[in-house]
Amino acid sequence: MKSKMGLITMCRKAGKLHIGMDTVKEACRNGSASGVFIANDISPKSLKEIKFICSRYGVELYELGISMDDIWTELGKRAGVMAVTDRGFSKACAKGLEPVPASEDDLNSNQ
Repeated sequence: MKSKMGLITMCRKAGKLHIGMDTVKEACRNGSASGVFIANDISPKSLKEIKFICSRYGVELYELGISMDDIWTELGKRAGVMAVTDRGFSKACAKGLEPVPASEDDLNSNQ
């Protein structure tokens, strides 16, 4: 998944990346998020929350298959949730990844 981190780094340099739960939620709410990407080791609570947000606002959610520490190494910020705000970058980052499905439990949240 190192190639994915290269794309994520390019997104950040282009100003098309939001890092962290609060900024990702805002990008989903205001319609600027084209895709949301998560680390493979985010907490169950954070996973449920981001599934709910993505489902509510119609944004695809993908797991990158890398850890938060890998993200920290590449971007200098430890985070488990990122949103890409450019359709082309989002499509390239999502290539070969399956969307993370939201279960009925995830959608019945008190967010």
